[in-house]
Amino acid sequence: MESITFGVLTISDTCYHEPAKDRSGRRLMALIGESFDNSQVIAAVLPDERDLIQRELRKWIDRDDVRVIITTGGTGFAPRDVTPEATKPLLDKDCNQLTLAIALTSLKKTKFAALSRGVCGIAGNTLVLNFPGSEKAVVECFEAVRELLPHALHLIGNNVELVARTHAEVQGTAQSEAAVPSLVKRDHVCPHKTGAGDDVDRNSPFPMVPVHQALDTILTVVQRNNESNQEMDQLRSPVNIPPFRASIKDGYAMKSTGFSGTKRVVDCIAAGDKVNEHPLQEDECFKINTGAPVPTHADCVVQVEDTRLLQRDKYGEESLVDILVEPKAGLDIRPIGHDMRKGDKVFPAADYSPVVYKSLLASVGIKQRQRKPKVGIISTGSELLAPHQPAVAGKIYDSNTTMLEELLLYFGFDCRQKLVLGDDLAGIKMSLSALIDTVDFVICTGGVSMGDKDYIKPVLEELNFKLHFGRVNMKPGKPMTFASRGNKYFFGLPGNPVSAFVTFHLFALPAIRWADGWERAKCPLPIINISLLNDAIDLDSRPEYMRASVTSINGKLHASVNGDQISSRLQSIVGADVLIHLPGRTAEKPQAHAGEIYSASVLRYDFISRYE
Repeated sequence: MESITFGVLTISDTCYHEPAKDRSGRRLMALIGESFDNSQVIAAVLPDERDLIQRELRKWIDRDDVRVIITTGGTGFAPRDVTPEATKPLLDKDCNQLTLAIALTSLKKTKFAALSRGVCGIAGNTLVLNFPGSEKAVVECFEAVRELLPHALHLIGNNVELVARTHAEVQGTAQSEAAVPSLVKRDHVCPHKTGAGDDVDRNSPFPMVPVHQALDTILTVVQRNNESNQEMDQLRSPVNIPPFRASIKDGYAMKSTGFSGTKRVVDCIAAGDKVNEHPLQEDECFKINTGAPVPTHADCVVQVEDTRLLQRDKYGEESLVDILVEPKAGLDIRPIGHDMRKGDKVFPAADYSPVVYKSLLASVGIKQRQRKPKVGIISTGSELLAPHQPAVAGKIYDSNTTMLEELLLYFGFDCRQKLVLGDDLAGIKMSLSALIDTVDFVICTGGVSMGDKDYIKPVLEELNFKLHFGRVNMKPGKPMTFASRGNKYFFGLPGNPVSAFVTFHLFALPAIRWADGWERAKCPLPIINISLLNDAIDLDSRPEYMRASVTSINGKLHASVNGDQISSRLQSIVGADVLIHLPGRTAEKPQAHAGEIYSASVLRYDFISRYE
């Protein structure tokens, strides 16, 4: 039987901020591994926020390989316990008896199990189970469903033969071992050939891992920077905003006890002036601009639109106005510290957008450099020319370093150093060794495939890097490689420009964001559902990520593939709004057709090219 992927989602404000405290999620992952030998597990930790929980669940449900999702936490009576509310809208079918089985098992252990509100159900082809948050409860609930899961998945997948065999086993008409192919049997053989990569076996020695497994590996290996998060959490404002009572409107400051009617204009106050402490009578007012400090003896501002000018003095200045509305105390005044009080948190929540970070610090007068992961870029190939060099026979211009540098800038990160290296083993080793000492991440293009000049993997091994994977089951981007040494990380992207473009977005960018302290759910590109406009597209044997432009038609999103998708054709990124996730070809599904709905990764902020 093929490998089964489980999703384990821990929901806890505490564990989200301190992942080391997540004992329930880790215990659940261990139980799954002990019970089902051919299982894989993806995991995440989220705060008790309904929208975030629902978004992560939906992302996992949309994946073809995730068959079981188990959440732990957020099922109680507390105000922030919202896991069932996040789960229910996503379910196509309720599994009330399964919920009951879990409840009855738990009630045998403790009467407090009655205070859990977890739900179970089916979403698409995925079984979703809500468990409580304690480690003890997780063990009890898992024991209640462990033996039921294989048959449940056979039923959900409409595997008629296996369902019939299970029924026969239950009724005693078949031998148990032959009757039910077990979920725990380790019989999966990877269909993608691997070997020694030598003259005898010229297949790659690296197994071809699924895209989701590659990303999970990366985000497990890369260390998240919690210092920036802690700094933002601890940073307090040294000032009040505003530091004085500020006028919200252009108008007239006065005493609210003076009622409406004629007022003498005694002075004019502009933004930037000091607070005016001049005594003020009830029939007097100050003309005042937006943002200016309200005079000491005024308690309201009436906007210009609610007044009428009656008279100017000999200098042309306003001297008499008619107030047309009844003034009210506090009207159109921002009190001291209204937006932020001295000692308040500058950042109510962690936000790593440079716009947000720098703007908020500027607003309270703090100059502090935002720590960002240091990234270096390498492009390999003796055939490469810099864009400013004259053309040379047999050589091509290098676009990869420019493309990757601009992508880093687009997403808020900087490139510390760029190198273009020839296919020379010693030169690559020396340059990479020097570069890795100065940066946190190296993004390299080329040199990771099976050519006799592809030196990157041997060099990484000589430099004591651990190669976590060397091939990914995807198109384009199969030779994608990820390695690490301590807190240094290496991404070996394929040399073809489009392959580098796709793998940067799917793997390198999420890793850099994670290292920068981002929430895990926000590290990958946002995913939307789109309807295909192309009449028919032949599917590849590997899952494919096609560049496409998006059109909004009557409020619904549709995508058109951008012409020839060969990985060397950089023009396919022109107008590319998304990467459409097309599944691998099967006998039952050889093509994708117009009108079918597919997931798509959003490549840019302005991702809708046309409206119709």
